[in-house]
Amino acid sequence: MNDLHVVFGAGQVGSRLAGLLRTKGKRVRIVRRSAGAAGAGIEVVSGDAADAEFCRTATAGAAAVYHCMNPAYDTALWARLVPLWAENLLAASGAVGARLVVLDNLYMYGRPAAPIDEDTPFAPRSTKGEIRARASDTLFSAHERGDARVVVGRASDFYGPGGVGTHFADRFWQPALAGKTARMLLDPDVPHSYNYIPDVATGLATLGLAADDALGRVWMLPVTPATSARELAQHFSEELGREIRVAKTPRAMVKLLGLFMPIVKEIGEMLHQWDGPFLVNDRRFRERFAVEPTPMADAARETVAWATREYATA
Repeated sequence: MNDLHVVFGAGQVGSRLAGLLRTKGKRVRIVRRSAGAAGAGIEVVSGDAADAEFCRTATAGAAAVYHCMNPAYDTALWARLVPLWAENLLAASGAVGARLVVLDNLYMYGRPAAPIDEDTPFAPRSTKGEIRARASDTLFSAHERGDARVVVGRASDFYGPGGVGTHFADRFWQPALAGKTARMLLDPDVPHSYNYIPDVATGLATLGLAADDALGRVWMLPVTPATSARELAQHFSEELGREIRVAKTPRAMVKLLGLFMPIVKEIGEMLHQWDGPFLVNDRRFRERFAVEPTPMADAARETVAWATREYATA
């Protein structure tokens, strides 16, 4: 039986997922844009997923293909690459009969009034949300036609080891470790569901190895019980042994900064997710696969250990 699992994306989730699949005895190939090392026993292939022919070559012989790529946080890039990557990986995985496991976010849901689950209708309030909604439709249309075998795992905002592109990265940890106030673009007092990065990798591996009746569906990946960013920072404080102070950057200041800092403007488009509670219900995943999110004490300890290594000397 073919046991090759091909992971597209060597970032915070893809690299961890590749290592996890290897520990489960699978042959693993990780695909990345640039050359680089991977864990022991993991094959590395360099290339561009925007090239359809490269995708077909990279997925040759695969039993499962994992889409863990995300463009740089720029709406124009998202508009070009999100649909292109989806189409290329659908074609490549369909050609070899591999299941396609896709990591997706929650932007297509806008600002729901109730906890998000697999039945929540799309209601995007942003261009990025509209792009994600259309890409999701493309994926499941291909599955329904029999062109590919698709399963999607969705996650909220990340935190945890390796989370360099998250709200809990350098803008948070550099001042926090220096004893200064971490000024956050988001509202730190609004209840929000955050996904611990290792749990995201575990969830995707679970979907990659699940029985075929898991396919053709969306699954909310295991998520940390909803909390605010301030409360999450308090858990980090307990592990760090001293208080981490957080403060909200006023929205007017965010808009002003966005005039000079494109990334702030891009993030500002999504801050409606902190205008009120933004909660996820992962009950179906936990019940179907008997997988629970990492306990907060363990997640906080590992996150602080990583941040201390990553940012203490910055």
